[in-house]
Amino acid sequence: MPDLVVGVDGGNSKTDLVLADTEGRLLSWVRGVGTRPHAEGMATTTERLARLGRRALAEAGLPATVPVAAGAYFLANVDRRAQERLARQQLTGLGVAGRIVVCNDTLAVLRAGAPDGWGVAVVSGAGINAAAVHPGGRSARFLSLGDITGDWGGGLAVARAGLGAAVRAGDGRGRTTRLRRDLPAHFGLGSVEAVALAVSTGEIPVTALHGLAPLVFAAAEHGDAVARGIVERLGDEIVAMVTALLRRLRLLRTPTPVVLGGGTLQNGHLLLRDHIGSRLAAEAPFARPRVLDVSPVAGAAAEALVAVDAPADAQRRLREAIAAREPPVSVVG
Repeated sequence: MPDLVVGVDGGNSKTDLVLADTEGRLLSWVRGVGTRPHAEGMATTTERLARLGRRALAEAGLPATVPVAAGAYFLANVDRRAQERLARQQLTGLGVAGRIVVCNDTLAVLRAGAPDGWGVAVVSGAGINAAAVHPGGRSARFLSLGDITGDWGGGLAVARAGLGAAVRAGDGRGRTTRLRRDLPAHFGLGSVEAVALAVSTGEIPVTALHGLAPLVFAAAEHGDAVARGIVERLGDEIVAMVTALLRRLRLLRTPTPVVLGGGTLQNGHLLLRDHIGSRLAAEAPFARPRVLDVSPVAGAAAEALVAVDAPADAQRRLREAIAAREPPVSVVG
């Protein structure tokens, strides 16, 4: 029987884990809750990942005692080398795999979308991050600690900005916007002010605001100037991240793949994509933006295969299998 590998894409809102063999056969794909070690602690996070791995073995009809040769864990909120080391140590202690690779989840997007393994990757899902790898192996990333390090973007930021703009439109500080009408219905409330009050009291969790982001994008597509400004702000931030990374790695004059991943970039928001494309054409004309066309977990799975020296054909076969399968609907707690 061929050796087994696992690839993990642990995002803020969900965690995908695939189990495969070294011939590139996809054996199972399971989905868990988001990867949030900064909020829950690394021990809780890694124990949950270990349980998710056991669930994948069970779904493949294999006992939990079957050894896994390699695991590649690409995890959100693991932004520094010390965090990577801690995650690796704890996963090793839990016996999840013989060889363990731990990286930030942004690099799963790069691995999945840039076959040669170098370029720039941007993830704009619930949050936002970006990283770059030079052809020579050097890398660049951001500290990514939130607003205290100047970060803004992703679905939650778009949603919060939309809610704030709608409240301002009502109290006279801002321009008129259809968001005042569109947003409260998502929560079954009568006004955006009621939504804001419910968030302030904890009745609506802040993380639940992420569900408002599609409404902001829809309003922008329908010509709402306020919503359009929010979407363009997100595009501007993505371009700023890309150009900063290209500059730091001295790639501004080198044709460089720029892989765009995460829900807000992969869900067909054409206004956002067009804005990014036009801004990059002006500021980084050698950048080659492309929207990721497969789940980022394919990048993690590819890295796991590389860790055991699996042939390129196995990587291709597994990527195609992941692209052809619908992601899991149910979420394992």
